[in-house]
Amino acid sequence: MNPLLSLNYEPALADLGNDYYDDVVAEDFPRHTLRWRNDDILAQLGLDPANVSDANFVEAFGQFSGHPQPLLALRYHGYQFGNYNPGLGDGRGFLYGQVRGLDGELYDFGTKGSGRTPYSRGGDGMLTLKGGVREVLAAESLHRMGVKTSRCLSVVETGLDLWRGDEPSPTRSSVMVRFSRSHIRFGTFDRLHYLKRPDLTRRLLDHVITVYYPHLVGQENKYLSFYQELIDRVADLAAQWMAAGFCHAVLNTDNMSITGESFDYGPFAFLPTYQPDFTAAYFDYAGRYSYENQPGICKLNLEILQKPLVAVLNQGDMDEALEAFDDRYAQTYQNLMWQKLGLTGEINDQGLKLLNATLELLDSTQIGYHQFFRLITERWADKWHQDFNLIISDADWLPVEGKESIKNLWQQLYQQSIGSLTPEQLSLVGETLTKTNPATVPLRPLIEEVWESIAQEDNWQPFYDLVAELRR
Repeated sequence: MNPLLSLNYEPALADLGNDYYDDVVAEDFPRHTLRWRNDDILAQLGLDPANVSDANFVEAFGQFSGHPQPLLALRYHGYQFGNYNPGLGDGRGFLYGQVRGLDGELYDFGTKGSGRTPYSRGGDGMLTLKGGVREVLAAESLHRMGVKTSRCLSVVETGLDLWRGDEPSPTRSSVMVRFSRSHIRFGTFDRLHYLKRPDLTRRLLDHVITVYYPHLVGQENKYLSFYQELIDRVADLAAQWMAAGFCHAVLNTDNMSITGESFDYGPFAFLPTYQPDFTAAYFDYAGRYSYENQPGICKLNLEILQKPLVAVLNQGDMDEALEAFDDRYAQTYQNLMWQKLGLTGEINDQGLKLLNATLELLDSTQIGYHQFFRLITERWADKWHQDFNLIISDADWLPVEGKESIKNLWQQLYQQSIGSLTPEQLSLVGETLTKTNPATVPLRPLIEEVWESIAQEDNWQPFYDLVAELRR
């Protein structure tokens, strides 16, 4: 028997009824070659990877043979670049099934590139192989950085030639299976408001609370408590992206998860250098979803979500709840950046000056964002707390001419912050730096280098090596 087909699948969303989805069938692909399998996720599901063959993956997630539940294309709308689009929905994917992890939580298997659905809108319903490769790299890197993210369970190359305007064509095709907490989106609720169905909104929200916020079940104000917690989760997620130097690029409401989880990585990019106005998507001409705009866009999307939620919540209560977003985001972002400097504990005024000086230093030198924190990590020495001139003094970089004072100020503030630590706290700095700052980040040139090996030579080893590096 195929262990992937023998999992205890639960029809949690299917049981809500077909007001929320359409039954679909998967594409019959001409070829099935497993290119990626995530054995870490198998362990989360209680499966021994040694007992799950590559053929099992192909049967379940490439050929879609013997799938244990109906395949559901989920219905949703969304605000895309500020404009409402009622013509959305799962156009190249479906909900394959839902299973419990060993942690007792319910997870989704969701496809991308599995063929046309009623919502394909003239598209072919396919995913390029490069798109699948990129999503694996994004998810594994973000997971390593502590970002709350979906992950890729598998990528199967499917043997079709695809034509795309943003890739040399024809290009190879794939189907990817995403492992996430939920594929219910802000846009799922947008659609119900558009249809004027408050009854369906309440039913869906009850489902969301029961499955994903069970600690709120039975509370008198469970709907408001849900919205308040979602605000906290989204604020934390935005802070995680910003500290990780990550630009999602397409933060439409249909790409925002109701569980506050990061997912659906298209034209994403990690910052090469600290550039607040950095934009990852070539089609984002106005920079709406730039790196620095991400927190504000997330807050705006939470505000837009109030439109359908007014079916069950008081508008004034939601407005008041949303006021907490800015403080929550700022606190989480400061704590994460503090850790990237190897520090823990409460941040005082001196610490805030250090964080501001760090950003000013990154901006003025244009040293690699991730390179800077690795320099601190690799050169860390206890003696730094004695003399600020010793701090990364042997690094082969200097601020641009005329900016030396910015470096000196940063060194002094950093020395003052670590100089106040106890010996026990000081001994943890190196460990915190190593834990927080990965040695490898999939910047665009690195991704392109890996992809060229695949495209030109069908050599997958650099890809597998890079994933292994990202996980270390």
